[in-house]
Amino acid sequence: MTFSFTHLTSALALAAGLAVAPLMANAADSEGIVVYNAQHETLTQAWADGFTKETGIKVTIRNGSDMQFANQIIEEGAASPADVFLTENSPGMTLVDASKLFAPVDADTLAQVPETFRAADGDWVGVAARSTVFAYDKTKLKESDLPKSLLDLADPSWKGRWGAAPAGADFQAIVSALLELKGEDVTKSWLKALKENATPYKGNSVAMKAVNAGEIEGAVIYHYYWFGDQAKTAENSKNVALHYFKNQDPGAFVSISGGGVLASSQHKKEAQAFLKWITGKGGQAVLRDGDSYEYAVGNGAQSNPKLVPLADLQAPKVEPSKLNSKKVTDLMTEAGLI
Repeated sequence: MTFSFTHLTSALALAAGLAVAPLMANAADSEGIVVYNAQHETLTQAWADGFTKETGIKVTIRNGSDMQFANQIIEEGAASPADVFLTENSPGMTLVDASKLFAPVDADTLAQVPETFRAADGDWVGVAARSTVFAYDKTKLKESDLPKSLLDLADPSWKGRWGAAPAGADFQAIVSALLELKGEDVTKSWLKALKENATPYKGNSVAMKAVNAGEIEGAVIYHYYWFGDQAKTAENSKNVALHYFKNQDPGAFVSISGGGVLASSQHKKEAQAFLKWITGKGGQAVLRDGDSYEYAVGNGAQSNPKLVPLADLQAPKVEPSKLNSKKVTDLMTEAGLI
């Protein structure tokens, strides 16, 4: 009797567990995944929490900057402890991709994101996006006073009136797009004018705060800094409005936040599952419903309703895998900006 009951119990347990066995196996076969995260910490933590809740797979996040981690991954090579690399901007992804350190992204994950928002070789995929804007002092400037193009800021009439954060990966991604769209000569000329005309700041939020305080009349930043401040106290943006360049101008550049699985990962199945979750309904809903104010990029995914629709930005078409971070840093160093 005892023998039969034991076997009956085991059989029932096995039958009950069949539906969740693959899911639990994924969690049990691994200690979890390590993510080198250059995205905003709160956004990636929300992604990790949602993924772990749904799959049981643990996510350990190590935070840093785009280029810091890109260079670290290259230095670590096959010995890297990272399974996934997430960035704010795509040049860091391109740097790692050029070193052949990514595993191909699973086809069903790539299929969740339009071609515009992923690398042509399929080795990394877009997970979010942000738009370049000109944040301006609405107490001093009217719409008719605003630059029609990002290139207009090179005019001597703008000297001392605008700012940027040239040392950051955010701004360097914008310069990468300018280089790809307009070529080296135009980029060199614009960077020279940037050095002469603009006030440098340490970060987009600091530059926006300077606009708000009346130190400068405008700054080139990404859109979500303004939306994030407006959603809180608006103390650093109450005098600031956003100007979208549109018309496929370099100043309408939309920068892609990327995600890739390291070729050296010992947990590729779990890492690929994480990337699929982020680009799928769950991860993109975090962008729609959360307070990161970054754009959702998945097929059919909705962004936060407060944002100007992605389709209305009239962004220029830039192949993300062609953004040359090395060339940009060389040009910016030559111009005395970094």
